[in-house]
Amino acid sequence: MKLQVKDLILDNNVFVAPMAGVTDLSYRLILKEFGAGLIYTEMISDKGLLYDNQKTKDMIEISDYEKPIALQLFGSDVESMVNAAILIDKESNCDIIDINMGCPVPKVTKAGSGSKLMTTPELAKQIVSSIVKVVNKPVSVKFRSGWDHRSINAVSFAKAMEEAGASLIAIHGRTRTDMYSGRVDLDIIKEVKAAVKIPVIGNGDIKSPEDAKMMIDYTNCDGVMIGRGLMGNPWLIKQTVDYLETGNYEKEISIATQKAYLLKHLDNLIKYKGEHIAILEMRTHGAWYVKGLPGATKIKTQIVHAKSVEEIVDIINNYFDSIQ
Repeated sequence: MKLQVKDLILDNNVFVAPMAGVTDLSYRLILKEFGAGLIYTEMISDKGLLYDNQKTKDMIEISDYEKPIALQLFGSDVESMVNAAILIDKESNCDIIDINMGCPVPKVTKAGSGSKLMTTPELAKQIVSSIVKVVNKPVSVKFRSGWDHRSINAVSFAKAMEEAGASLIAIHGRTRTDMYSGRVDLDIIKEVKAAVKIPVIGNGDIKSPEDAKMMIDYTNCDGVMIGRGLMGNPWLIKQTVDYLETGNYEKEISIATQKAYLLKHLDNLIKYKGEHIAILEMRTHGAWYVKGLPGATKIKTQIVHAKSVEEIVDIINNYFDSIQ
């Protein structure tokens, strides 16, 4: 199903969540192949951009192939966030500027950013309204159901974001104190959807196309955002798009396909981050790709101890050849 965000028309309503260490350029290119309606970047620090941190500046560079894409910004100082958003609006090829108000990680919340902003809704609203006034790109906000179960305020928070001028909101149906434990609260997503007129994207616990359809059917949300379910599992995007559009999808992913995309991911890491970083990051990504396959523990151990790209390629080839 196509989805409109301000003047932007998206081909479908299956989004990729922003994930630090996951949705970098190397993986975004793969996810794009599988037809994601909108992909979010890793979260980017407002201060990192303004203090001319080269690594952060590299993160706002978007290729035409990746579009449409949302660039996620985090911070808690109004002036700093506004200046960073202006910089993104002028210098980045992204389509949407997303404000992170959902990250539960302590190093982010201790600085008043991420999900901590849900405890200061007036400040959150001021940040969004101030940014909307000075940028041309649509602004979206990602947040949670609340800080904890005693302060679930997603509905009033969503209304405030809409009043501030946000063009889209995404809600993860867990509190900050839940982190990623327990089950996603579909009822709060349903309540948020009923409370606002802008598009609402549901997020949390989508590990299959059926999960996505169930979330949409139950909450009436306008689309879904998939996060951890995509780790080493990029084909879940196409499976979900197909299922939502036709009621069918390809359930079995061939061993050859899994091998090909693991090697492609390695190639992308080498191209964009260099061999040393590729070797280190493949320890994590490799484990995700082989999860649930026969003898996965052995290959994960081998990749962890690999000292070169050539060694990792040999390990991958030998492993997948042995289970075909």
